[in-house]
Amino acid sequence: MTNHPIKYIHPDFCLNGQKFNLEELLSYAKKLVTLENDHEKFLGELILEWFNDLDFIYLTTSGTTGTPKKIKLQKQAMIESALATNIYFKIPNKAKALHCLPVQYIAGKMMFIRSIILGWDLTYIKPESKPLQNSTTSFDFVAMVPLQVENSIDQLNQIRKIIIGGAKVNDKLRENLLKFETEIYETYGMTETVTHIAAKLISETYFKALPNVDFFVDERNCLGISAPRVSKDQIQTNDIVDLISNKEFEWLGRFDNVINSGGVKLFPEKIEEKLQHYFKNRFFVGGIPDSKLGFKLVLVIEGEKQSVDFSQISTLNKFEIPKEVFFLPQFLETETSKLKRKEMLKLFIRS
Repeated sequence: MTNHPIKYIHPDFCLNGQKFNLEELLSYAKKLVTLENDHEKFLGELILEWFNDLDFIYLTTSGTTGTPKKIKLQKQAMIESALATNIYFKIPNKAKALHCLPVQYIAGKMMFIRSIILGWDLTYIKPESKPLQNSTTSFDFVAMVPLQVENSIDQLNQIRKIIIGGAKVNDKLRENLLKFETEIYETYGMTETVTHIAAKLISETYFKALPNVDFFVDERNCLGISAPRVSKDQIQTNDIVDLISNKEFEWLGRFDNVINSGGVKLFPEKIEEKLQHYFKNRFFVGGIPDSKLGFKLVLVIEGEKQSVDFSQISTLNKFEIPKEVFFLPQFLETETSKLKRKEMLKLFIRS
């Protein structure tokens, strides 16, 4: 790498079958920002921002657990993240990669930055729910969200390594993925950590740290992250974990989702795992205020009203059986397709 890594393009970097030097790539980006297709325009804007004279770029967080906020990320931290990904996943030189994520968010930005820094042969497409549809190309490395993976089940053998992020992989999808020879990883990370700082094979329980990352927990048993290469400050999350070591943890659920119902702590994410096989429609569980219990567990299902017989669901203990079931025609989502749980639960709180 040169003395000015921000101006650096790996000699093997290739975008949609074309090689570029810096001047050519900037010229190409200026054309992209004039186009009407958002995904091309966003890519052009990223290229121009990456190669400007500032040492940071602006990003907006996804808003999964609160109001989306604008933050600054150091470009050097993004380079370090790219290098750590390369080491952890052992990605081959001149890797053929597919970019199918929205480039205005951190995961999409990093797929492109990795390609420039590591010299990948990158196929960039419009981010859609079925990214491999009508494709016969084989890829060394692809990042997807769970819905894209689910919609690509019949073509996963075209990919050597897949990383899944953006949402938890449910048990039903996990069982399907275990049948493939493809190396499939679930990742853990956020905008502030410059995407993933931990990953695990789909068959494993514990997330393992990427290079130069250490874990700890606070008094709530929520995960803390020390990753000096990507963040000068330690990062405290609201994710409750079982800390195995400073390099490994099991994810249990979100602290802000935990329901204290009559003195019993309930983890919605764990209850949802137990319910996965019983509902075809999307669903989630949460807590709403209750005069006797403080909060009561409720089940919210997307779609038309249906009968639910909990006596047929043997996986739940007596505390995990929802006290009430609600239905919504369509779930509310963030721009990155994550459920707005709190906003939906408010709809069912009686004044």
